[in-house]
Amino acid sequence: MGLMSFALGTCCYTSTYRPPYMICKATINNNNHALEAAYIRRAAELADKSAGFTSPHPNFGCVIATSSGHVAGEGYLYAQGTKPAELQAIESAGAWSRRATAYVNLEPGDCHGDHTAVSALVQAGISRVVVGMRHPLQHLRGNAVRALRSQGVQVDVLGEDLKSKIIEEARKTCLLVNAPIICRSALRVPFSVLKFAMTLDGKIACSSGHASWISSKKSRSRVFELRGRSDAIIVGGNTVRRDNPQLTARHGGGHMPVRIVMSQTLDLPEEANLWDLSEVSTIVVTQRGARRSFQKLLASKGVEIVEFDILNPREVMEYLHDRGCLSVFWECGGTLSASAISSGVIHKVFAIVAPKIIGGKNAPSPVGELGMVEMTQALDLIDVCYEQVGPDMFVSGFLQPLPDVTPVIPSVDETFAIDPTVTPHESSIIFFYKTWDPHGSFSNFSHHPIQMPDENGDYATWLSVEHYYQAQKFVGVDDPLAWECVENIKSAKSPEEAARIGRSIQRQQPDLLLGNVIKCKARPFERTHTFSFNMRRRDRIFSLLFRFLL
Repeated sequence: MGLMSFALGTCCYTSTYRPPYMICKATINNNNHALEAAYIRRAAELADKSAGFTSPHPNFGCVIATSSGHVAGEGYLYAQGTKPAELQAIESAGAWSRRATAYVNLEPGDCHGDHTAVSALVQAGISRVVVGMRHPLQHLRGNAVRALRSQGVQVDVLGEDLKSKIIEEARKTCLLVNAPIICRSALRVPFSVLKFAMTLDGKIACSSGHASWISSKKSRSRVFELRGRSDAIIVGGNTVRRDNPQLTARHGGGHMPVRIVMSQTLDLPEEANLWDLSEVSTIVVTQRGARRSFQKLLASKGVEIVEFDILNPREVMEYLHDRGCLSVFWECGGTLSASAISSGVIHKVFAIVAPKIIGGKNAPSPVGELGMVEMTQALDLIDVCYEQVGPDMFVSGFLQPLPDVTPVIPSVDETFAIDPTVTPHESSIIFFYKTWDPHGSFSNFSHHPIQMPDENGDYATWLSVEHYYQAQKFVGVDDPLAWECVENIKSAKSPEEAARIGRSIQRQQPDLLLGNVIKCKARPFERTHTFSFNMRRRDRIFSLLFRFLL
């Protein structure tokens, strides 16, 4: 099950293709809006197939339709680094692509200046592209639309060039299928889904604490699929102690999200399934200073420990945002669920209601105390969906509406007040050491690898932006020690380790630094630029970004 249920009505897609006999008109009349909407919904449905695999990128789908109304080709972005959805659809359509219309759920937004998708559409002879929504990231938004129009391709954007009630519903499917990146880019926290299974009388376990199994086997298989759509799964200490979960995405066909345990006291068992890292890693987040000896025990097993001055869901979500997480799946008990909801970090709820009654005055419920004393204070779900899975009922809905797709960045006036020589949208801010990286992350510590050109123009892979940033301090220095520093930083196992190495060498051997000019190559959409920053100007830009990102 995706972020929503897609229904394409009675629209039929036949495999019998015929050559187009007319070019689609620039202005589509209302009678054709239903067909336009159906193609866009189909593109969104295709895009949803890759949820979890493309992170931190959006989900892309493409449908190629001839002017006679037949679908000639389809495609979707399967995972990072794979062939773009548009190119797949064009290859599937073959010669029928010429003078056809391409329907995409999202404006193409290739990273690192790679405009394969746009080039493929132009070279295939596509005469018109219908875009479900513009790209949610500001530095990519509108680039593909302008590039296609500059090549003579007609581009219509839902809600802008095409408007009607049915068109707006189709646009909504495009928003929902990429809700994670929309929420992350606008709110600067990962998209969070709270899932729980309860009995008909609202219990998640018996009074004794026994909870296996409330839902059916079919429902549990669906949960595996939902897990596979996320970057991380969060549970609390009570869940670890009571259920000893594995939290894998087995049988779901998705990738394996990292497992996260939130515990203030670290009152956790020494032996648990989550400490087995043979399949997937585990991170324990806790209060600073909690059970140092137990922290060492977990670290010896390979478990990563992250301490917070004050442990709460909001702080943890902001931290995971900085690490590049796009979507988080919460499978915790009532206490932590209530805390997460109160913190405003839960965006969607999946409730599995089993046709069982267990009673019990002290039996736990899925959400703890929220401080509400009247029904008028109840939180209403938005866009509620119902689906029967085996004997159980799946109820899902949003706790808050999707935010504006435009990320928050400094305004022109605010930027000018800090540094009159800098404008917020110039490439030096957007691309400066990838401080605003291609995935909408505002941190160099995003755990997603990046590719950057070396001195010869060849692209090299770095484990994180921080690896690249620290290494650039020493690149170009004609000294074997500097070369060794670069290699040590590049091979560091984490962004934090890369930062420690770079900063330590900078303090101990400042003579190895490149100097007062740093060169950085980037590849914007239209062309490749090499721009240099004077160190003072670099510091002003970095201060500007840092001030607005806190």
